[in-house]
Amino acid sequence: MGWMSWTAFYCQMDCVKYPRACINENLYMEMANALVVGGYRDAGYVSVHVDDCWMGRVRDPVTGRLVADPARFPSGMHNLARYMHARGLKFGIYEDYGTKTCAGFPGSLGHLQVDANTFAEWEVDYLKLDGCNVDTDLMPA
Repeated sequence: MGWMSWTAFYCQMDCVKYPRACINENLYMEMANALVVGGYRDAGYVSVHVDDCWMGRVRDPVTGRLVADPARFPSGMHNLARYMHARGLKFGIYEDYGTKTCAGFPGSLGHLQVDANTFAEWEVDYLKLDGCNVDTDLMPA
Protein backbone atom coordinates (compact mmCIF):
# COMPACT_ATOMS: atom_id res chain seq x y z
CA MET A 1 0.00 0.00 0.00
CA GLY A 2 1.04 3.57 -0.41
CA TRP A 3 0.28 6.92 -1.98
CA MET A 4 -0.55 7.54 -5.65
CA SER A 5 -0.90 11.03 -7.08
CA TRP A 6 -3.45 10.50 -9.85
CA THR A 7 -6.82 11.00 -8.17
CA ALA A 8 -5.60 13.93 -6.11
CA PHE A 9 -3.59 15.85 -8.73
CA TYR A 10 -4.32 14.19 -12.10
CA CYS A 11 -2.10 15.89 -14.67
CA GLN A 12 -1.68 19.32 -13.09
CA MET A 13 1.54 20.71 -14.54
CA ASP A 14 1.13 24.44 -13.91
CA CYS A 15 3.54 24.86 -11.02
CA VAL A 16 3.34 28.67 -11.18
CA LYS A 17 -0.41 28.83 -10.69
CA TYR A 18 -0.61 25.71 -8.45
CA PRO A 19 2.78 25.41 -6.72
CA ARG A 20 1.52 23.00 -4.04
CA ALA A 21 -0.68 20.95 -6.33
CA CYS A 22 1.37 20.33 -9.44
CA ILE A 23 3.15 17.17 -10.51
CA ASN A 24 6.77 17.84 -9.53
CA GLU A 25 9.52 16.35 -7.40
CA ASN A 26 8.65 18.54 -4.40
CA LEU A 27 5.12 17.11 -4.27
CA TYR A 28 6.42 13.55 -4.09
CA MET A 29 9.07 14.42 -1.53
CA GLU A 30 6.43 16.10 0.65
CA MET A 31 4.18 13.05 0.39
CA ALA A 32 7.07 10.74 1.27
CA ASN A 33 7.83 12.82 4.33
CA ALA A 34 4.16 12.83 5.33
CA LEU A 35 4.02 9.02 5.13
CA VAL A 36 7.03 8.74 7.42
CA VAL A 37 6.27 11.53 9.92
CA GLY A 38 2.58 10.67 10.13
CA GLY A 39 3.33 7.04 10.96
CA TYR A 40 1.76 5.73 7.76
CA ARG A 41 4.94 3.97 6.63
CA ASP A 42 5.08 2.04 9.88
CA ALA A 43 1.41 1.11 9.42
CA GLY A 44 2.20 -0.45 6.03
CA TYR A 45 1.87 2.43 3.57
CA VAL A 46 5.31 1.94 2.08
CA SER A 47 5.20 3.26 -1.48
CA VAL A 48 5.00 6.54 -3.34
CA HIS A 49 3.84 6.29 -6.93
CA VAL A 50 4.47 8.89 -9.63
CA ASP A 51 1.61 8.69 -12.13
CA ASP A 52 1.18 10.06 -15.67
CA CYS A 53 2.55 13.47 -16.72
CA TRP A 54 6.02 13.19 -15.16
CA MET A 55 7.85 12.98 -18.50
CA GLY A 56 9.10 15.42 -21.01
CA ARG A 57 7.04 15.56 -24.20
CA VAL A 58 9.67 13.70 -26.23
CA ARG A 59 12.27 11.02 -25.62
CA ASP A 60 15.97 11.79 -25.55
CA PRO A 61 16.81 12.14 -29.27
CA VAL A 62 20.18 10.38 -28.92
CA THR A 63 19.39 7.48 -26.58
CA GLY A 64 15.65 7.08 -27.12
CA ARG A 65 15.20 7.02 -23.35
CA LEU A 66 12.36 8.58 -21.42
CA VAL A 67 13.34 11.75 -19.61
CA ALA A 68 11.65 13.45 -16.69
CA ASP A 69 10.35 16.95 -17.34
CA PRO A 70 13.44 19.02 -16.48
CA ALA A 71 11.50 21.98 -15.06
CA ARG A 72 9.35 19.89 -12.71
CA PHE A 73 11.84 17.13 -11.89
CA PRO A 74 15.21 18.91 -12.07
CA SER A 75 16.95 16.29 -9.91
CA GLY A 76 15.70 13.44 -12.11
CA MET A 77 13.83 10.26 -11.33
CA HIS A 78 16.83 8.31 -10.07
CA ASN A 79 17.39 10.91 -7.36
CA LEU A 80 13.70 10.82 -6.49
CA ALA A 81 13.89 7.02 -6.14
CA ARG A 82 16.90 7.38 -3.86
CA TYR A 83 14.97 9.93 -1.78
CA MET A 84 12.17 7.40 -1.30
CA HIS A 85 14.55 4.55 -0.51
CA ALA A 86 16.41 6.65 2.08
CA ARG A 87 13.09 6.96 3.93
CA GLY A 88 12.34 3.26 3.78
CA LEU A 89 9.78 3.66 0.99
CA LYS A 90 9.33 2.01 -2.39
CA PHE A 91 9.27 4.08 -5.57
CA GLY A 92 6.67 3.43 -8.25
CA ILE A 93 6.33 5.02 -11.65
CA TYR A 94 3.80 5.14 -14.49
CA GLU A 95 4.16 4.32 -18.17
CA ASP A 96 1.87 3.15 -20.94
CA TYR A 97 2.18 0.13 -23.22
CA GLY A 98 0.94 2.17 -26.19
CA THR A 99 2.54 4.84 -28.35
CA LYS A 100 1.49 7.54 -25.87
CA THR A 101 0.32 7.66 -22.28
CA CYS A 102 -3.31 8.47 -21.56
CA ALA A 103 -2.27 12.13 -21.21
CA GLY A 104 -0.26 12.13 -24.46
CA PHE A 105 3.31 11.66 -23.23
CA PRO A 106 5.69 9.13 -24.84
CA GLY A 107 4.56 5.51 -24.45
CA SER A 108 6.61 2.33 -24.41
CA LEU A 109 5.47 0.68 -27.64
CA GLY A 110 8.63 0.15 -29.68
CA HIS A 111 10.78 1.05 -26.66
CA LEU A 112 9.96 -1.69 -24.16
CA GLN A 113 13.52 -2.87 -23.54
CA VAL A 114 15.04 0.60 -23.28
CA ASP A 115 12.27 1.65 -20.88
CA ALA A 116 12.72 -1.47 -18.74
CA ASN A 117 16.46 -0.80 -18.59
CA THR A 118 15.86 2.86 -17.74
CA PHE A 119 13.48 2.03 -14.90
CA ALA A 120 15.93 -0.55 -13.55
CA GLU A 121 18.78 1.99 -13.65
CA TRP A 122 16.56 4.47 -11.81
CA GLU A 123 15.91 1.83 -9.10
CA VAL A 124 12.15 1.87 -9.69
CA ASP A 125 10.49 -0.71 -7.45
CA TYR A 126 7.29 -1.16 -9.40
CA LEU A 127 5.64 -0.02 -12.61
CA LYS A 128 2.03 0.88 -13.29
CA LEU A 129 1.67 0.00 -16.97
CA ASP A 130 -1.45 1.50 -18.56
CA GLY A 131 -3.03 0.48 -21.85
CA CYS A 132 -4.01 3.69 -23.66
CA ASN A 133 -3.21 4.35 -27.32
CA VAL A 134 -2.50 0.74 -28.27
CA ASP A 135 -4.33 -1.85 -30.32
CA THR A 136 -5.05 -4.60 -27.80
CA ASP A 137 -4.03 -7.17 -30.42
CA LEU A 138 -0.46 -5.86 -30.00
CA MET A 139 -0.47 -6.57 -26.26
CA PRO A 140 0.93 -9.94 -25.20
CA ALA A 141 -1.62 -12.40 -23.86
